[in-house]
Amino acid sequence: MHIYVDADAFPNPLKEIIYKTVIRLNIKLTLVACQYMRVPDSPLISMRVVSTGQDAADDEIVELVEAGDLVITADIPLADRIVHKNAHAINPRGELYTEANIKQRLSMRNFMEELRNNGMETGGPPAFNAKDRQEFANQLDKFLTARLKHRKD
Repeated sequence: MHIYVDADAFPNPLKEIIYKTVIRLNIKLTLVACQYMRVPDSPLISMRVVSTGQDAADDEIVELVEAGDLVITADIPLADRIVHKNAHAINPRGELYTEANIKQRLSMRNFMEELRNNGMETGGPPAFNAKDRQEFANQLDKFLTARLKHRKD
């Protein structure tokens, strides 16, 4: 298993959670972004910088991800592409995207985008807070515990 992070808009409070988790569980982590960011010095953690451009980081992640990997992203179209490759996606607020829910999330996202494109102000997501951080940490732990247990069986 490999974890990929769509890191361009990834909340800073979650980076430490991810870093500690992958080191503790010995799982490889790759952050993908359009600009360099510092990562801990660990053979498990790497940083990939891609060219700037719409969806460049997303395309790189889709190319790299394999079935069973985990991608952390708030980008619903990317999550849809990941789920389609039999990999897994979690958003920074702790929601696990699955085959059962991703099409509904994508449809709602597209509907809201259409409203915005037609001039309607829809507002954005609420500010990231401590509850979101805890939900993310809980979902990540639950997901990895289940996967690692399954891997040992």
